[in-house]
Amino acid sequence: MADKLMIMMVNTDPANPSELGAPFFQATVAAAMEYEVEVILTARSGQLAIKGVAEKLFVMEGSPKSVYDFMKDAHEAGVHFKVCTPTLELWGDDLIPEIEETVGGAYVIQQAMDDDVVTLTY
Repeated sequence: MADKLMIMMVNTDPANPSELGAPFFQATVAAAMEYEVEVILTARSGQLAIKGVAEKLFVMEGSPKSVYDFMKDAHEAGVHFKVCTPTLELWGDDLIPEIEETVGGAYVIQQAMDDDVVTLTY
């Protein structure tokens, strides 16, 4: 059984915030179950790594909890946040403090191919 979960947010578009709750919620649950969890923000979802973006997004209209609040909950539960290097070229480098590392494509492929890592994509 794998002891590490990697959540790749590659197809998730911040323009549709209703898609953003599940990956962070599932990451939080997995961390609470004592799995090592990484969330890698890449492509359009890389925008969420930029200060001020996720704070303005809400999964449901009228919700008091922003997408950034979901991200902070996940981080507090032990989830490690990483952002793909090309994202910085697209969206900037003023990152939220929860981003622990920037990684490239080789890292993503290596982790996805590791037998001890379960990879979910959103």
